[in-house]
Amino acid sequence: MDWERPSERVCELIQQTAQVMVSAPPEALDELHEATLSAVYTQAIASDPVLAEGIRRSNRSNLMHWAAANLSHPGEPVAANLSTEALLIVRDGFRRGLDESAVLDAYRVGTNVAWRSWMQTAFSLTRDADELCELLDVTSRSLTSFIDATIAGIGKQMQMEREALTRGTHAERRETVALILDGAAITRQRAESRLGYRLEQNHTAAVIWGDQSTTNLADLDAAAEALTSTEGGQRALSVLASAVTQWVWIPGPAGPDLPGVAAAVDNLPGVQIAVGTTAAGIDGFRRSHLDAVTTQRMMMRLGSTQRVARFTDIELVALISAEPEQADRFITHTLGDFATADAELQQTALTFIHQQCNASRAAERMFLHRNTLLRRIARADELLPMPLADNSVRVAVALEALRWRGA
Repeated sequence: MDWERPSERVCELIQQTAQVMVSAPPEALDELHEATLSAVYTQAIASDPVLAEGIRRSNRSNLMHWAAANLSHPGEPVAANLSTEALLIVRDGFRRGLDESAVLDAYRVGTNVAWRSWMQTAFSLTRDADELCELLDVTSRSLTSFIDATIAGIGKQMQMEREALTRGTHAERRETVALILDGAAITRQRAESRLGYRLEQNHTAAVIWGDQSTTNLADLDAAAEALTSTEGGQRALSVLASAVTQWVWIPGPAGPDLPGVAAAVDNLPGVQIAVGTTAAGIDGFRRSHLDAVTTQRMMMRLGSTQRVARFTDIELVALISAEPEQADRFITHTLGDFATADAELQQTALTFIHQQCNASRAAERMFLHRNTLLRRIARADELLPMPLADNSVRVAVALEALRWRGA
């Protein structure tokens, strides 16, 4: 394609429009994220919080790449964006079933949203018909060629991923697990043969994940090793769901040693683990995994800094946190000023409630003198809208919800 440098005035307008885009706050991209994640072919993977966050990072990377290029060299061709963010989401998405159709659909939707925003900004900067015609013609060709080049580069990456996956056993394990989770007609014997894992036993599923931009992938393996260390040498099952997510099933009725796992994870920055319930058979294999995924989604939705969490720990909190705004209102209405009290005072109140409001048992549990505990409870009553003894159940639920939120 032949490129002719636009007039100086249009170059200036392109730079001004690009500056608006580059300087926009993160929430300005919400429409782009929502549209991309709701595209026909990406809906199936958009429910995965790690992949969804990867798509958001990729969206921002693409937009900033093109805008920054037009800010520094207005009207010139823009090279394809094959950054780490763009290639990571391709690799992870492909391993979860995303194909070329999903890439094309996501980029098509994202381009439409970005172009609409670009035009709105351009029209706010000039009303001159000739300037607008030249500006939109140049930037339309620029954006189209940029997206085409990026898709071409991503297509090559997807081909490499396809070849890598089909050469090993990962694809077969991932496909078999998907069939089990979807309730498809696959016999137990066939599934066990393909997985190398016995299904007619008790399982505890877990999801191990980290942040794409900061997590050391070796740390995920270390977390999986800590989680799957079982007595008697029973074989655990691990499936790579994405570059920074592993699905794990641990055999046995007791489940993993979570205190030991938590201690190991403390030395693995950025790694988090969500653990499902322990259940038996193929149905238990599926149900435990869904519980672990529910736990992971709640932790990510609330921005929780907890490193290891069990479904049984968050089941009630997950129910009241399904609508974040309603959960906020519930916490504020129930706790009042106590919502911002120090963690020690909140933990004292929660322990007091868990011990059926028995001061002696609560004090013993916290290694406190009974009078010290009573002084803390009195302070809690001063901050709460209603006395603790009159509203203990709601206060306990609100404190649990508050505990699972990020800072």
